[in-house]
Amino acid sequence: MPFEKNTPPKVGKPKKSAAGAAAVASSMNHVMRTAGPVRGTKALLELNQKDGFDCPSCAWPDPDDHRAVTEFCENGAKAIASEATTKQIDRSFFRKHSVADLLEKSDYWHDQQGRLVEPMVLREGATHYEPIDWNAAFELVGSQLKSLDNPDEAIFYTSGRASNEAAFLYQLFIRHYGTNNLPDCSNMCHESSGTAMKQAVGIGKGTVTLDDIHEADTVICIGQNPGTNHPRMLSSLETCVENGGKIIAINPLKEAGLMGFAHPQKISGMMGKSTQLATQYLQVKVNGDLALLRALGKEIFERDALDHDFIANHTNGIDAYRNVCAAADYDDLCKRSGVSRNDVSELADSVLSGDKKLITCWAMGLTQHKNAVATIREVANIHLLIGAIGRPGAGLCPVRGHSNVQGDRTVGIYEKMPEPFLAAQDKEFAMTCPREHGYDTVEAILAMHQGDAKVFFALGGNFLQATPDTHFTGQALQNCDLSCQVSTKLNRSHLITGKTALILPCLGRSERDTQIEGDQFVTCENSMGIVHLSKGKLEPSSPELLSEPDIVARLAEATVGNTEKINWRWLIGNYDRIRNLIEKIVPGFAPYNKQVRQPGGFYLPNDTKRRVWNTPSNKAEFGAADMDQFEVADGHLVLQTLRSHDQYNTTIYGLNDRYRGIGMGRRIIFLNPEDMATRDISPVSLVDITSYWNDGERHVEKFYAIPYDIPAGTAAAYFPEANPLIPVNSTALESNTPTSKSIEISIQSSS
Repeated sequence: MPFEKNTPPKVGKPKKSAAGAAAVASSMNHVMRTAGPVRGTKALLELNQKDGFDCPSCAWPDPDDHRAVTEFCENGAKAIASEATTKQIDRSFFRKHSVADLLEKSDYWHDQQGRLVEPMVLREGATHYEPIDWNAAFELVGSQLKSLDNPDEAIFYTSGRASNEAAFLYQLFIRHYGTNNLPDCSNMCHESSGTAMKQAVGIGKGTVTLDDIHEADTVICIGQNPGTNHPRMLSSLETCVENGGKIIAINPLKEAGLMGFAHPQKISGMMGKSTQLATQYLQVKVNGDLALLRALGKEIFERDALDHDFIANHTNGIDAYRNVCAAADYDDLCKRSGVSRNDVSELADSVLSGDKKLITCWAMGLTQHKNAVATIREVANIHLLIGAIGRPGAGLCPVRGHSNVQGDRTVGIYEKMPEPFLAAQDKEFAMTCPREHGYDTVEAILAMHQGDAKVFFALGGNFLQATPDTHFTGQALQNCDLSCQVSTKLNRSHLITGKTALILPCLGRSERDTQIEGDQFVTCENSMGIVHLSKGKLEPSSPELLSEPDIVARLAEATVGNTEKINWRWLIGNYDRIRNLIEKIVPGFAPYNKQVRQPGGFYLPNDTKRRVWNTPSNKAEFGAADMDQFEVADGHLVLQTLRSHDQYNTTIYGLNDRYRGIGMGRRIIFLNPEDMATRDISPVSLVDITSYWNDGERHVEKFYAIPYDIPAGTAAAYFPEANPLIPVNSTALESNTPTSKSIEISIQSSS
């Protein structure tokens, strides 16, 4: 991995609150510097508006009623600045830069070069990309796919940026082609949430609305950092506090966005006055969450603070859960979690206060551990004990990362779609969908590495940098005969490729999408199950760009051709036709085109909100997992990967992490000061990091050691820089999500 500069980062004091004037200044700097005052301002004013376009960043919902003129956050502004940039990458850029040259550049440098504006091909043995026209590009992919011995030798990845329309067409084409190899970014983030919640309450989606958060008695934010990853969530938390609710933060690192919020749309916020958010901040050990939640469950049992009527009428399995809580030793749970018994008691006081209207929000801090599913089942257990689900102000809230990752799953992007979905497609399209489960993300990497998959196609994303075990994944991609990326910006997945590689540039979310029957809009589903329209308003960066639905349709036409029931290009003429098909396959969408044109869109059905449990027992299920925790050898540490404030997923907007006090640096590792002292590591000195797994060791070099307020025995580093340390076979039980938050490491001073 190339360095930005091998110089020490600037290190200052971490902030104690998020947003405020600094966030506004940062937003404007990014937008004006890259998109310019006219294009940039137009983009911001259309962002997240009811007749505008959906932010391509996180999936936090927009208000149902009034929306501010500036309905965006700092990271949303950075995402728009990146997408709406006036810089372009065309054939002259690739003539100037060989692939080897581009590999030496950083991810930040790649993003700064501008928008991809014409299709490019890297021929086998070539050193440079060269232009290719669209028809030849689709013919190349189609002929390669048709030449495979088996459709399962192809892998079709999806980024959570893809719209419902693009994703639905994509999965329809792929299943018509004959495979369920549909790995997606959800496999690496909230797969554990979906798995656990389906078992517990019968649906893999959140069960609350923004209004619920506003009226909750207590909101627990566990394993998430909203100030950086979902900044607009902070205004909802502030409203909860103003209405008398409490915020409880549970996270290994002290994060500014969990401590305070200076609302940038209020004079007080711009003057630097912040609202205190968390009234209790529990710095749990990395992977100590299950132990803490088990201790909380034990406390609730001991106080007999249960909702007995709810448990009797709506749940199953309470006795098994009571037994595991009774058998657990309180002192052992506190030792495992790093949280004292008094703190657990105070947490219980909050959870049981008022009407016990509890909402628990979580993200990757829970989902990327071996015991992730068990931990999220434990979250559900707490809610079931006190009946805090299926009523106003209470419920479960997995906070999704990418803007339409939930919608993509709803419309069929899943390697294990349920039988009713597949049967509906068979009937509607006179086809036979394959039933054998396809590869998820980790399985896809292993298949490519073993030579069992020969074509890799990605609808968006930066697969190489998003996945674990970077060097292993790179070797897997290089084993392919063809790799193809649908992209807006240059990234490292364009440089570590199959023998032949294609870049297919597409329209961004902010850009006008004009088809035969006029300007089109697409739709997305946010974290709370609201489906809404997104209509780009900016002039496209190049007339050569195609929309994602158009690219999928043309690829399908070149590979499987039109059928009696499907005319791919006809569907693209007017996206209403695609939505008409979606409503025939997916319950809850009809009448899709009418509902989605209502200001703000519509909510998909969510039976759990009505206390209807779509589980085998038709009741909500308590879990009773054995106590399990990631443990490392003496002298080793537990590493978690995380984002900086200047990035979104694998896109690096800048080199600063303002809230954590870091400037001009990314190759850093946050360490407990005592852990540094015992290893004789000086602050801001270079260290080498080794990770350990049952298949051997992995190494990265020359990271700067930063003393930080983090529990002893734990460490944190940014991804994707630390991804080479994550073993590809280290995954969560049941969900197979990479354990990016539980990595055993040792550190030593660099030579």
